[in-house]
Amino acid sequence: MPATAVEHPCDDEPEPMLLTANRLTERLPGHRVEIIGGVITVAPRPDGPHANALTTLMIPFLAAGLHGDETKVLQAVGLWLPGGPEDYAIPDLAIVDADLDEHLVENNCYDPACFRLVLEVTSGNYQADLRNKVAAYAGAKIPVYVIVDRKHDRVHVLTEPLTTGYDRHEVYAPGQEAPLPASIGAEVVLDVAELVRAGHPKR
Repeated sequence: MPATAVEHPCDDEPEPMLLTANRLTERLPGHRVEIIGGVITVAPRPDGPHANALTTLMIPFLAAGLHGDETKVLQAVGLWLPGGPEDYAIPDLAIVDADLDEHLVENNCYDPACFRLVLEVTSGNYQADLRNKVAAYAGAKIPVYVIVDRKHDRVHVLTEPLTTGYDRHEVYAPGQEAPLPASIGAEVVLDVAELVRAGHPKR
């Protein structure tokens, strides 16, 4: 979904992008507004199957004890990105160090060094998750990036971040299990078929 035009007072200086993004957030409740690579993006309000997939994903993380004293499992927490002076993302799900509150940077977003894993469940804007965010999260040195691709019924696990992408990119289909690196704080294996079922609308 393209960013909506925002009116602001006419003057010689353009409105700071972060201010524009925050105006959009206020005007479009339920939508996710981010700045990736210096471009404002607006994701539509998630549908029910998106939320179902996200809850299904949380279950193995919680069962592994990742929401405790060392790490937390959080939805929609802001991640400050080094790719631009005002870049930030709001991943669907993240595993973060438990002392996250001590690492607030700006605009209710946190230092990427606190993030052990970020995860996106795709919506209509799936190409952003599969392309733009790969570069953004790698550039922020996020160790593990997981994508539940609802369009193609796949789970992507990206590890070993480089400057503009990840050195390892494993793709898993229904019938397979997707193991995650123990560096997230525990050994977790995702059931791809279960996630695909959760993310599809019931007809």
